[in-house]
Amino acid sequence: MPVFNKIIALSKHLAASLLQDKETTDLHNSELFSVQDKQYILDNLTNDTLIKERLNLAKQIDKQADWNKIKSKINVPVRKLYWKYTAAAILVVALASTYFLRDTAFNNQIENTTPIIVNNKIEKGTDKATLTLEDGSIVILEKGSAYQAKNANSNGEQIIYDDLSNDVTEELAYNYLTIPRGGQFQLTLSDGTKVWLNSESQLKYPVSFVNGESRHVELVYGEAYFEVSPSTEHNGATFKVFNKAQEIEVLGTKFNIKAYKDEANIYTTLVEGKVVISSAVTKQLLAPNQQSNLNITTNKMSINNIDIKGEIAWVNGKLILQGKTLKEIMTVLSRWYDMDVIFANKALEEVRFVGILRKNQDIVDILNIIKNFNVIKDYEIHDKQVILK
Repeated sequence: MPVFNKIIALSKHLAASLLQDKETTDLHNSELFSVQDKQYILDNLTNDTLIKERLNLAKQIDKQADWNKIKSKINVPVRKLYWKYTAAAILVVALASTYFLRDTAFNNQIENTTPIIVNNKIEKGTDKATLTLEDGSIVILEKGSAYQAKNANSNGEQIIYDDLSNDVTEELAYNYLTIPRGGQFQLTLSDGTKVWLNSESQLKYPVSFVNGESRHVELVYGEAYFEVSPSTEHNGATFKVFNKAQEIEVLGTKFNIKAYKDEANIYTTLVEGKVVISSAVTKQLLAPNQQSNLNITTNKMSINNIDIKGEIAWVNGKLILQGKTLKEIMTVLSRWYDMDVIFANKALEEVRFVGILRKNQDIVDILNIIKNFNVIKDYEIHDKQVILK
């Protein structure tokens, strides 16, 4: 196996080990590194300019000698290392991987190509939504614009409903909040429940709940993260979320639901508290750090213990890629960047990529990162379409 392939395999192994550690999944939140240390690491892993500067030093470096030094420093069981030194080893190996990949490509003129970009119209997502009122009228909510109604107001990034439960004497009025591709939005319901809606999602909810009665909302499709106001603050009224083939009953909790209309599985991830998930054939209780997977075609449900940070990272503007195929990654990115992705080489769909991306990154930067680590050979952008090669 060529030297640079050994480095790639080792760096992926170390990265995967680090990401599986609940205390070290998020480099930004780690207190073992200073702010300067964290930024340095991220810059060196993602900044193409710095990568090119290292490439310019290629001819001055004895690769075999440096590789021997790396082996001597990391040739011990990963689990026996303090995680800070494991992270440092990952940095060394990742940088070395990038160096070997780029240097080899330069010398052999295999990947010394410039991506074809024609009329790039792909933009990173932003805060925007469409609000459909009870009478069918539509309000466009977007960053930089304000909206105000009887018991609701929006600053363009979120919409907040006031509690009018004591005034409700007739049938509930419902609103729909629809998030397009390339959008996200926050919502505070009249009971104080907070909801984060991801791209390509829709939520149906009452303008105000009836005091003391069960609170119901419907995730029509898409992905939503809930922080539910506890029933103890609402005369014992339970909170239920309906979507597709399941019902979720909650008691003061934090959880995530992913139920996209073009996918056959519904994923419910519990962060805190307790939820009971009911389908046509089963009822399951979820504990924190567990995820249910319901196949809506077969009605079969499985429960798995997971690292929840990767599932809810989108709420904090990050995408943690652990064990995801490139096809799965591109599906997520296509929703956020409102773009279409074509795999010119179908074999690329099953390639796995480990890393952390930020939702405020330009799509070209992300594609360059993936290319620099030799996950893809090249790419093209035509208007809002990306072709991976």
